[in-house]
Amino acid sequence: MALEKPYLDVPGTTIFDAEQSRKGYHLNQFCMSLMQAANRARFKANERAYLDEWPMTEAQKQGVLARDLNRCIALGGNIYFLAKIGSTDGKSFQQMAGSMTGMTEDEYRNMMIAGGRSAQGNRFVGEDGDAQAHHQPQGAAGHKKGA
Repeated sequence: MALEKPYLDVPGTTIFDAEQSRKGYHLNQFCMSLMQAANRARFKANERAYLDEWPMTEAQKQGVLARDLNRCIALGGNIYFLAKIGSTDGKSFQQMAGSMTGMTEDEYRNMMIAGGRSAQGNRFVGEDGDAQAHHQPQGAAGHKKGA
């Protein structure tokens, strides 16, 4: 019998539970490998070849190559492991968080200093509050030039 997961109804939130942990095991182990300088050097020299040494799904590998952290989280990645990719790229956690919201680092920092996102409408996926994707402030980094 499957466990009931009422937390799946929280908009914009992926809970890292046992199912996510199993799904992302190899992705997260890859990330942890980046704690060793030799592995970081190998990864930076040929990202695809290094990723192909890990039994990750193609979608997980593509998420890493694109540095699409939201996709990696959906595919079982844990942000604390995924932070190793950002660190390998010379990015701060704040820069990574900004990229996950489509904001520049400054936009993200200013939003957080101002108190973060509103809690209005963050309760259920079906609500039409601030947490719904079409209400999110996708900053300058989330817009393509000329679009």
